[in-house]
Amino acid sequence: IKALGGGRRMECCFSENKATYVLSNLAEVVERILTFLPTKSLLRTACVCRLWRDCARRILKTQQTLTWISTIGAGDSEDHMLLKVLAQNLENVYMLPQTVLLMADTETFLGEVDGDEQKQDTTRVARFLVLNKKFTRLCSLLLGGSVRPGLLLAMTPMGSAGNRPQEIEEGEAGFALLFPKIEGVKIQSFHFSNKDCKGRLFNETKLCEAGLVNNPELRVVLVFGYYTWKPGYSRFINQVINPLNEKNIVLIGGHTDALISSTSERSSRKKDMYGVAGLAFSGAQIQAATVLLEQDIDNAKTAEMAMQRLKAANIPESNTIGFMCACVGRGSSYYDDINNVEADAFRKVFPSIPLFGFFGNGEIGCDRIVTGKFCFRECHTDDKDDILHGYTTVMALIHFGSAK
Repeated sequence: IKALGGGRRMECCFSENKATYVLSNLAEVVERILTFLPTKSLLRTACVCRLWRDCARRILKTQQTLTWISTIGAGDSEDHMLLKVLAQNLENVYMLPQTVLLMADTETFLGEVDGDEQKQDTTRVARFLVLNKKFTRLCSLLLGGSVRPGLLLAMTPMGSAGNRPQEIEEGEAGFALLFPKIEGVKIQSFHFSNKDCKGRLFNETKLCEAGLVNNPELRVVLVFGYYTWKPGYSRFINQVINPLNEKNIVLIGGHTDALISSTSERSSRKKDMYGVAGLAFSGAQIQAATVLLEQDIDNAKTAEMAMQRLKAANIPESNTIGFMCACVGRGSSYYDDINNVEADAFRKVFPSIPLFGFFGNGEIGCDRIVTGKFCFRECHTDDKDDILHGYTTVMALIHFGSAK
């Protein structure tokens, strides 16, 4: 019996030694095993040894598909539900975020809209710092609040790109778009305010520093304005976006109630402060298109016809997202109390593309297609597109190239 037991112990030791040898020397086996780990666990295992570190790096390079975390409904604590959902789900994400676009309802996430402005700003910064700790130091974070309580966001729920996107018109809601480092794609965040003006003129060298001019590979710019009701904003936003409108790029955006970013100052308490922030996407492989849903589009049939115009752009549908910026005057009240009309029209035409966006107080965009060296522009007077609107919706497709 002792001999038999000893033999079993020897066999066990031999198996352990064999497993140790495999996990310490055979990169193909190690790499295969590590692909099953979420990124946060993968980063921890990279500290074990040089072989595991090299395997982890190769895996990270293959994780180039955008993902998202979203939530609908109030939580059971004072914090916004999105904070709780982020804490839970970031542990299980299979990519390393380099840029994050996060949007939530203003009232519950960023503070009372009609309250003291300095108190609002303190709340924003506190929440922003909490969020920033949840991401890596390399990550650029852009946080925006929808324009008013009650009419909020459009987003595809987590789980599958084929889930029905929802226009949330009441309650707590929020989403975080997580952009990985994508080969051939450069994403730059920018943030300008009226402090960047010399007198009444915006300092256009800021555009160059942000990669928004003198950049032949610039394809898409997401633009978000904030504190848009303040005197001087209208002139300011025109000075910022007019140089961009002359380029062969897709512009989409709107006016949010509040915004803060990792490139901004921690506090903007001056009563006369206003500005714009956003993301610039550069890369020859990026393709994009936008359509404008004007005021004559007021039922499900005409909304679907608008989506068919977007479909005609022939943008590849893999590794692609939809983005919408709608006026607060639209939604169910605009469509005779029918909910989700525009989001449903999008899903009917693009069933496998996730959709995200917000309702704002003014929209930025027009009918435009940018694919490779081809650009279609629907121009108006003076060979420039009319890109500032009200009571409209701008719908966009953004394709980031073939997923690895």
